[in-house]
Amino acid sequence: MPTYITPRPLLVRWTAEQFNAVCGMGWFEGRRPFLLDGVMWEKGPMSPTYACTLGLVTDALRPLFSKSWLIRQQMPLTVDEYNDPVPDVGVVRGEPRDFSDEHPSTAVMVIEVADTSLQIDLTEKAERYATAGVADYWVLDVVNRELYVLRDPAPLPAGLGATADRDQKKFTTSDRVSPLAAPHASVLVGDLLP
Repeated sequence: MPTYITPRPLLVRWTAEQFNAVCGMGWFEGRRPFLLDGVMWEKGPMSPTYACTLGLVTDALRPLFSKSWLIRQQMPLTVDEYNDPVPDVGVVRGEPRDFSDEHPSTAVMVIEVADTSLQIDLTEKAERYATAGVADYWVLDVVNRELYVLRDPAPLPAGLGATADRDQKKFTTSDRVSPLAAPHASVLVGDLLP
């Protein structure tokens, strides 16, 4: 009797280009996928609290930045060949037409709204944004009503092949925080939350 070897299933690693192409075809209509190290993740359904917070964050940022900055809400940010974390809010220099042919690859500021994703936002996504040179990364924890601000990305010790933010602080609703790209303006953390 012949012996058959059953091959293991293959893990297919998606590129950011492939990921954005299938998203553009509507494959994930009504869903919220993102790509980390070639693996597609999904945030799950958007709660009313999350949606409200996302709107509050965007509204609070608009007056802090001049017209030369673009505030992108839940749009691709292709940080490298295998990563498109699709930040909740990304602040990039330029105008909408500047990105008509390709998505930006970095931002001066990224904000993630965390209702169920705090752990991945503070670890997996934080590393991708730091590696992409995002100098100002904020994670708004809607459950505990806190804001994490991660800054000063730098490579970790040799051999680890990773980058991390050296400056990490946590703020409460009564604290004010200034974006690095708009240092003379500030926002009250409580104004970012419902």
